Amino acid sequence: MLNNATFRWIVLWTIILAIILVPFILFGAQIEGWTEHFLDTTADKPGWVSLVLGSLLALDVFLPVPSSMASTAAGFILGFLRGGITSLLGMTVSCLAGFWVGNHFGRPVAQKLVGSKELERMEELGRRFGDWVIVVSRPVPVLAEASVLFAGMSRMPLRRYVLLSLLSNLAISAVYAAVGAYSATVDSFLLAFGGSILVPLAAMVVMRKRESE
Repeated sequence: MLNNATFRWIVLWTIILAIILVPFILFGAQIEGWTEHFLDTTADKPGWVSLVLGSLLALDVFLPVPSSMASTAAGFILGFLRGGITSLLGMTVSCLAGFWVGNHFGRPVAQKLVGSKELERMEELGRRFGDWVIVVSRPVPVLAEASVLFAGMSRMPLRRYVLLSLLSNLAISAVYAAVGAYSATVDSFLLAFGGSILVPLAAMVVMRKRESE
């Protein structure tokens, strides 16, 4: 059974998903046409696309970048391998930058970036999962950024942090790139967009359920 908090999150994300998908239902043909035009204009510029999407992902810890959408778009536009590499590199740079900020500037800056409530959640999860909290929280919006800052604040050994974040980022990037690449093969940007929302939503629901146990 889902607890009340988890149920409220599911309802909230269902509403958000509906709000996002309604324009696709009403203007699907126009959106698909725009997508085809965008792909045609970027087909001969994969390096530029990779740089832009990778840079967005690298800034994710500091800016409200929809990382799941950026990673899925990388797979959609660049293909599974190149899109996955772009996502992995961007996410890893973001992790290293967040770790450095947490390590050097500590809790005050982290609270401004993600809020004290998320940091308190990270402390509780850290007591339950140890260093592996980096892996289990990476797919969850906001909590992912909090885990990166928390790792720096807690002085986690850099070598272990890099290993754990690389493992997590590799798995996440592969999933998003696969969703994006498959969506490209069936010529459906809507599928890629939906996948970029549903994957972190599923991770968030699982994390909430684990917290309530």
